[in-house]
Amino acid sequence: MQKILIIGSGGSGKSTLARNISSRLGIEAHHLDALLWKPNWVPATRQEQIVIQTELIERTSWIIDGNYGGTLDLRMEAADTILYLDLPLIVCTYRVLKRMIKYKGKARPDMETGCEERFDPKFLKWVWNYPKSQRPDVLHRLQSSRANQNIIILRSRAEVRDFLTSINQGENDDIET
Repeated sequence: MQKILIIGSGGSGKSTLARNISSRLGIEAHHLDALLWKPNWVPATRQEQIVIQTELIERTSWIIDGNYGGTLDLRMEAADTILYLDLPLIVCTYRVLKRMIKYKGKARPDMETGCEERFDPKFLKWVWNYPKSQRPDVLHRLQSSRANQNIIILRSRAEVRDFLTSINQGENDDIET
């Protein structure tokens, strides 16, 4: 595992997992939310997104967390390991609401300075609709992955903990779910 992509619904724990894997493996984590949003929630252009992500995936090792469906194939093709956090909707929704309260008026650790957390009904709706609107496409893309890629689907907090434990024990070379 040298080029690790972490995807999943908002609130699934992508950034937290990226930080945990980074500390265990010594591979730098890159949070797309921090790289692709400019202050005051101004999004990077599609061309800027491609340039930023191309520079990241050309490195010898990386952990990238974030969805950004328009450029997902770019990262999926480059990754040797894809972690899909397929946690229950209620868990993701709870975490998003908790995060909105905890960081209200402040930027989260995985966000660009100047992107203060706020109550965002549009984002909540995206999270709520994720299982029907995004999940089928993600699963289809995962089924179309290269044979030499390690695809790991984690469906619960316990599975995430077990995966992190396996990294500590060096058992992550041939994990597939």
